[in-house]
Amino acid sequence: MDKLSTEQRHKNMAAIHSKDTKPEMIVRKGLWSRGFRYRLNSPRLPGHPDLVLRKYRTCIFVNGCFWHGHEGCCKIPNTNREFWVAKIKRNQERDIETQKRLAEMGWHCITIWECELKPSNREQTLKSLAFTLNKIWLEEHAFIGKPYPKLEEENGVLRAAEDRK
Repeated sequence: MDKLSTEQRHKNMAAIHSKDTKPEMIVRKGLWSRGFRYRLNSPRLPGHPDLVLRKYRTCIFVNGCFWHGHEGCCKIPNTNREFWVAKIKRNQERDIETQKRLAEMGWHCITIWECELKPSNREQTLKSLAFTLNKIWLEEHAFIGKPYPKLEEENGVLRAAEDRK
């Protein structure tokens, strides 16, 4: 049984916002302090990702465990249970569809869960995120299957040689 009246519960749920949440702010500050630059809630991309790092072609979604049904964290309320089960299932299906569409467009998608940002895990999560972004950048800019660029010395300075054919 819910301890709050219907009006109180409605007010409480209506006060929850989808932008500038505490977990999102933690990720934003963590990335910014590590030198990563991003855009917020890009309207041009499907699902309006929380953070968009164009240089890395990466979208980051900071998901609340309850709202997106994180397994092991999400405790569905006993009151109006059918509604909550259906709502969370719709959110999960929409998340999957959004990530598929972004992948088809050539974007990497990273999901960070609210529980991964608890004080005991926070630093490791942010380090792991920075590592993943750097790995994505290196893989996309690697010389896989290509010869390394030739270098020429000009006035005692090495610089990339131009292909002269």
